[in-house]
Amino acid sequence: MDDKLTTFADEPRLITESGRAARVAAIVEPVLAELGCRLVRVRVSGYAGCTVQVMAERPVGTLTIEDCEAVSRALSPVLDVADPIEGSYRLEISSPGIDRPLVRRADFDRYAGHVAHIEMLVLVDGRRRFRGELIGTDGECARIRRSEPAAESSEILLRIDDMMEARLVLTDALVSEALRRSKHGGKLGERAARAPAPNGQKSHQSKHMVAAPGERPAREPAQGRLNHGDGKRQ
Repeated sequence: MDDKLTTFADEPRLITESGRAARVAAIVEPVLAELGCRLVRVRVSGYAGCTVQVMAERPVGTLTIEDCEAVSRALSPVLDVADPIEGSYRLEISSPGIDRPLVRRADFDRYAGHVAHIEMLVLVDGRRRFRGELIGTDGECARIRRSEPAAESSEILLRIDDMMEARLVLTDALVSEALRRSKHGGKLGERAARAPAPNGQKSHQSKHMVAAPGERPAREPAQGRLNHGDGKRQ
């Protein structure tokens, strides 16, 4: 594997999951690394019975339709064998989107100058939720300039590994930057495909949606998704 890709894949996430989502994350991370991708987030929800969302990215910070399909083909048999989720579930492969989660130290540096919403696991100055402009990182902390006019200090340091969630806030400036970075400014696309089931495995109905920067699909903001029917045989 290329040294740059190895470094990209090996950068640790500081904001991680717990419970079932953590079990899924441990399984999918090495598979994604082999594909030149890395994990952003795993979320297990009760949508459509049970949905397992795997959010991943390439070095450019996004996934294409083809990337999502390749990730799904690689992950489905591995998850079937490892069996991290009880019962049947839907597997959803997603790109991070414009208002993406921030989970690594480099994310807070890369998006300096943009607005973020941060929720802490512990109280900081008597509160857990913060919103402000990212200034970058300082050691193990992210520095933000708070937007609240009543804040005693305009800047605050927040430990990244004490964060429960951090994500970008969708602003005109963020959309403009995403448009500049985008190589293709196509309209919202949608396609469905049914792949033959290898080695007798059950085939899955796939539906994948991709939004151009600044556009929002009906269910979630600016994300590519590949949905599979039951991710595990009953």
